[in-house]
Amino acid sequence: MAPLSAWPWENLGIFKYMLLGPLVGKVVYSRLQSDFVDLASDWCFQLLLVTIVRFHIYTWYTNFCNMLFLTRTRRIISKGVDFDQIDREWDWDNFIILQALIATLCVYMFPVANLPVWETKGLLAIVVIHVLVSEPLYYWVHRFFLHGNYLFTPYHSFHHSSTVPQPVTAGSTTFLEALLVTTVIGLPILGCSLSGYGSRSVIYGYVLVFDFLRCFGYSNVEIMPHWIYESFPLLKFILYTPTYYSLHHSEMKTNYCLFMPLYDAMWNTLDANSWVLHKKINLDAGGKSTRVPDFVFLAHVVDITASLHAPFVTRSFASMPYSARLFLLPEWPGAILAMLVMWAKSKTFLSSFYNLRGKLHQTWIVPRFGFQAGFIHIHNKGINKHIEEAILRADRLGVKVISLAALNKNEALNGGGTLFVKKHPNLKVRVVHGNTLTAAVILNEIHEHVKEVFLTGATSKLGRAIALYLCRRGVRVLMLTLSTDRFQNIQEEAPADCQKNLVQVTKYQAAKNCKTWVVGKWITPTQQRWAPPGTHFHQFVVPPIFAFRRDCTYGDLAAMKLPDDVEGLGSCEYTMGRGIVHACHAGGVVHSLEGWSHHEVGALDVDRIDIVWKAALKHGFQPVSSVPN
Repeated sequence: MAPLSAWPWENLGIFKYMLLGPLVGKVVYSRLQSDFVDLASDWCFQLLLVTIVRFHIYTWYTNFCNMLFLTRTRRIISKGVDFDQIDREWDWDNFIILQALIATLCVYMFPVANLPVWETKGLLAIVVIHVLVSEPLYYWVHRFFLHGNYLFTPYHSFHHSSTVPQPVTAGSTTFLEALLVTTVIGLPILGCSLSGYGSRSVIYGYVLVFDFLRCFGYSNVEIMPHWIYESFPLLKFILYTPTYYSLHHSEMKTNYCLFMPLYDAMWNTLDANSWVLHKKINLDAGGKSTRVPDFVFLAHVVDITASLHAPFVTRSFASMPYSARLFLLPEWPGAILAMLVMWAKSKTFLSSFYNLRGKLHQTWIVPRFGFQAGFIHIHNKGINKHIEEAILRADRLGVKVISLAALNKNEALNGGGTLFVKKHPNLKVRVVHGNTLTAAVILNEIHEHVKEVFLTGATSKLGRAIALYLCRRGVRVLMLTLSTDRFQNIQEEAPADCQKNLVQVTKYQAAKNCKTWVVGKWITPTQQRWAPPGTHFHQFVVPPIFAFRRDCTYGDLAAMKLPDDVEGLGSCEYTMGRGIVHACHAGGVVHSLEGWSHHEVGALDVDRIDIVWKAALKHGFQPVSSVPN
């Protein structure tokens, strides 16, 4: 590796934050030594506070950029942020740690304790030094050093490998680049302090404004209205825009400035399309030219902590399969409040998107608590209202297929989507529950040598289809249900010579010798005890059952891996791994790719299970199986 390209603490992982330990220790020690500590003179406390604030500026500006329901019409580069970019930018905050360490060192080397809280002349001094020193210095170093023929590849190409700029992209640099930026931000602070006009407010304010302007430029969301630059033409040379920076990030041979396009104009490196593109994005922000998605997956929140597993809350957390984490606990009050506000005010909001085979696929989230459906019936009317509004909105936009997530198609809630199709017979958008592919995934997990299956949730849409398919295959199906009428109705659907393979059972004890369980209704650890050792639990129940038995194996929820040519995917779907989606989601995508014109709602057509399965494989979907051989 090139000298100074790697970070000194690159191998520390999460323990890199221990580097700030001495700063934290000094603050704690000061508190323990004295009952009263003057915060205005405690530099260590102030540096630690500013460091935390800086981290949150970049984090929350990035979260704002990922709030697609607010920013989708103002995005400059329309592609999504994929997993590769998120991984490259995982340690984006290294530069904040570096600058905190350098600032701590400077505090001990120079007599700064007597700086006043405010000094008006200091504000003028730091602005002048920034404009006359930092801006041209950054321009020349950026243009001739970082973009030079010999130094671009080892030092700056890593930064430009992020195809969709976001605020945290500003920190995705090599160690040498971070040192150069630290010099650029440090010179005005040093000059202001040495001139005798330094003050705490001016120094801290300069650092935070510097950070905000970097986030602003890297955001990929154009929030500056074009009329401001038309009314005040000189502003074009004083303050750049996200559009201006994006052209440098994509084309690299123009727009080298830090914040002021003046220096690009002076040295003839200003991209002529900068303000034309800026105006076009603003004019298009009304949404008239926004690309309509071909497919929408209407998801829902399962519980409060899972609501935090979204790209617009924590991008890095959303890029990993969901699991309950301790750091989520302090976020509960805010999450509950946000959920209540969304439930009261929102319809649906765009969470994420990706491209597949040239088609745009989006995920919309219904603002509701997942467990309400089927459990708290008084909420059914309100939930259905939100789902119906989402379907009608998709229909107005021209969406071709909308697929309903697990609890949005609950049988007791809306009959697997039948309610909406009957109420609106002229829908152009195809409503799909995707359960045909879910059934196909589960059925293809069951080995051919299996001759007996215990099935819970046996009279549900999926349970019925699985039972009928297996009985045709000669498998004896123990259907757990207390309703004799519903069982007999399903049994009568089976071919006459296969009806004997369907057996009604009313207790879990009936499965004490059956090692293949298909769980479609949540079962408790006590109920799991009836399974013999070596049992494998297939499941299509949300949420998944607890893996209670150590002498048994547990399958994941029915899922499929998206084709390899998917683009822009950067978030995981609930507990699924990267690039893996629930089978009902995949079923909707297949419906869209195949161009099928029918609604897939209500009862499953058993004869279409193999058709949908083959279509999924044809389009590059891959089964995800955790079934032991």
